[in-house]
Amino acid sequence: MIRQLDVDGVPTLLAPTTGPAHAGLAFRVGFADEPLYRRGITHLVEHLALYSTGVADYHYNGATGVEYTFFHMQGSEEDLAAFLTGVCSSLRDLPMQRLAVEKDLLQAEANGRNQGAADSMSLWRHGARDFGMPSYPEWGLPAITEDDLRAWVQRYFTRENAVLWLAGEGVPEGLRLDLPSGTRQPAPTPSSALPVTPAYFTANSGVLVWDAEVERAARSSVFAGVLERAMRRELRQEAGLSYTAQANYEPLGADRALVTAVADSLPDKQGAVLGGFVDVLAALRVGRIDEADVTAVVKQRAEALHHAEEQGARLPGQALNLLAGRAVQTADEAIAEMRAVGPAEVAEVAVTASANGLLMAPRTRADWAGFAAAPNRSETAVPGTTYASLEGPDEALVIGPEGVSFMRGGEAATVRFDACAIVRAWPDGARYFVGHDGIAVSIEPTLWAGVAAALPWLDSHIPAALRVDQPPRDPAQIPQPDVSGWPAPQRPGGRVLTKRAAVGLGLMALVLMGVPVALSFAVTDGSLTASDRLAVFVVIVCLVIGAGAVLGVRRFLRRIRRT
Repeated sequence: MIRQLDVDGVPTLLAPTTGPAHAGLAFRVGFADEPLYRRGITHLVEHLALYSTGVADYHYNGATGVEYTFFHMQGSEEDLAAFLTGVCSSLRDLPMQRLAVEKDLLQAEANGRNQGAADSMSLWRHGARDFGMPSYPEWGLPAITEDDLRAWVQRYFTRENAVLWLAGEGVPEGLRLDLPSGTRQPAPTPSSALPVTPAYFTANSGVLVWDAEVERAARSSVFAGVLERAMRRELRQEAGLSYTAQANYEPLGADRALVTAVADSLPDKQGAVLGGFVDVLAALRVGRIDEADVTAVVKQRAEALHHAEEQGARLPGQALNLLAGRAVQTADEAIAEMRAVGPAEVAEVAVTASANGLLMAPRTRADWAGFAAAPNRSETAVPGTTYASLEGPDEALVIGPEGVSFMRGGEAATVRFDACAIVRAWPDGARYFVGHDGIAVSIEPTLWAGVAAALPWLDSHIPAALRVDQPPRDPAQIPQPDVSGWPAPQRPGGRVLTKRAAVGLGLMALVLMGVPVALSFAVTDGSLTASDRLAVFVVIVCLVIGAGAVLGVRRFLRRIRRT
């Protein structure tokens, strides 16, 4: 049974446990609260706050998620009190001398992190804002200052924006939550980069991923379980198309949740997997649902709730509910809500989910199944100065007072300064713009004629807060123009002068010069004067050139045309 109380002004949930005592302190702040130009600031605060724990013997950890950041620990009551008190003290006075070191550690952590199949989904659904942040690296780290960190802590890491959970006999003696005062911070309103849903985009991957926003409710959780069972049966067991076929339910905010489905496939089975998944979803949408699937999922969920209640494992979820503004729910209430779900409720969720679904199709189109193509280009380009590409005649870069555009084949990628999420800047002049819609424009001065001279003007028009300076690049990483795709040089008249033709012309010139010399000596006996010999030479040259013009040159030019 969960009890609600207060510890130093922080709302607290307490419940008994049959296992080791554990506790956690959560704050309502995460990736979704960060602008892209400060992406990573919450994770950095978490790392700095944990530094005070040193190399303690007890098990502890911290985690930063999309909406929440929490510090968790398992051990004795004395250890719990020492850990949580130390975290709060560290948040009050972050060890700024560790700033550079912790930035490097976060970069090392990112380098060792494997990219998941669904990592790009939030970018396509939300763009480069709020709930799209999980798709992006922590690009803001180089620009984060001590003042940025203090302001972030003052806003988000406060007692009014926190909740404590304790699984044990009571509040540990000596626990002190010395946090600054503030206000509860609601989750940001989700943005959308999808003008039409359901939508799809094609990925160079053998994995199908589909997600949909649904109501945060027991029936949505059951829908995710039924979808997974249907996918495994149809795609894996019966058709043998996919090895991994699963679905997940994740609460978001106070009243939203995200259902995500994943199915892998072999290259020659990708179209079949897509078709099979579309059929599974369509069957659920029209109510063709196996009641045994619903019964099995409900039973599984109910048993998991009973077990979690005994272990105190429901506490973290209920604490986050409290931060989201939801009421704390008992296990019996949650189980009763779950058991009230039947096939009709699952079908209702399937209809809602299908209407706003986003599909990552594996190397294929999905418009045939009713999905609209998600936009990957801008509707217009900005007005401004056009710069020619040094790599190809069909590309152009436009820089103007409103932003930048990359043009190719009549299509544009545009980032406007008033809708820009970040500008990454390198000392060699490279600039990388990302718009709120997720569309990006990369500027490499080495690849555009005249752009290097325009950089001072461009930098003066970039909002200062958006710029994140990057360390120097290895010269080998700076791209150079690739002209291999350009056409060969043209001769007047439009014909291509090939290597073979050029060699032939050279040989003919030698012949035309050598033949007169030889003939001049052949027709004289050496008794003529120098002036007479010159006259003979000139006559022979004229004869040879005339003959060559009529015979050899005419024939050779025909060969040039054929080449």
